Amino acid sequence: MHIDPYMVIGSAIVGLLVGTTGAGGGALMTPMLILLFNVTPSKAISSDLVAAVVMRPVGALVHLGKRTVNLKLVGWLALGSVPAAFLGTFLLHEMGESSTAQTNVERVLGAALIVGTAAMVLRYVLDRRGGLAKGSIADVQVHPLRTVAVGVIGGVIVGLTSVGSGSLMIVLLLFLYPMIGANQLVGTDLTQAVPLTLAAAAGALIFGSVSFGVTASLIIGSVPAVLVGSFFSSRAPDRYIRPVITFVIFASGLKYMGVGTTALGWTLVGVLFAAFLAWLAIARPWDKKPAPGGDVPQDSPEATSVPNQTAATPG
Repeated sequence: MHIDPYMVIGSAIVGLLVGTTGAGGGALMTPMLILLFNVTPSKAISSDLVAAVVMRPVGALVHLGKRTVNLKLVGWLALGSVPAAFLGTFLLHEMGESSTAQTNVERVLGAALIVGTAAMVLRYVLDRRGGLAKGSIADVQVHPLRTVAVGVIGGVIVGLTSVGSGSLMIVLLLFLYPMIGANQLVGTDLTQAVPLTLAAAAGALIFGSVSFGVTASLIIGSVPAVLVGSFFSSRAPDRYIRPVITFVIFASGLKYMGVGTTALGWTLVGVLFAAFLAWLAIARPWDKKPAPGGDVPQDSPEATSVPNQTAATPG
């Protein structure tokens, strides 16, 4: 069994993103294996799924310890996603693992994620204007039927494409439960992905092929990185985590739609630069006034108007 050190480094980068955002694992890890390390698609998909069985619980345990998981919500999601994941792998097998059919599904998923990204940005703007406060994860009112439906959709997509357990679920959960904070969203998504990924991995082991050298390399790199990312996401404020989630889902959507690696890289650089310019226009950091209580110049009116409290009294 060969352990590739470069694969370990690459999986660590992806694992950090997964731990921080709950999204992007399938969309980034599998293409990395295929494009950079020349792993065959079937082995890349199967090995990634098996590695995710070890990777996802690490992040979930961190969030469970920080109480950023709604277990009732996880249960209803798993009720729909676990059998649907088996259904998805069975449908893929019945289609003869047609690459064309899988590509079409991924393109539809990519378009949905791009639209979801735009909607997430719009919701963020509306929340800022309306002052929408994020509630406690324990106060979320769970809608069983709609939650099971979200699980079914996510499970079928994961079974068909071996991707989407994080990015797709994040988008759907955000719009079904808009009051959930970003760290709570990540924690609940990472936890629900554990049984979903386990079911999809079982299907991949039945119908696919696994390279244990690739799987071991992914586990060695991704597990500690997911642990670090999960600690960060469970503590970081909402205003930091939500933009990262949006960016990773946007990148995932572009990758699903078949955007090439070079074009994807330049597109993401352009988006980051545009976001930086937008932040400058909105925040205008150069207009910030000095904090109160600072030093007052000796020749200022405030300094000259203060009476001399130490002057001697006439005797």
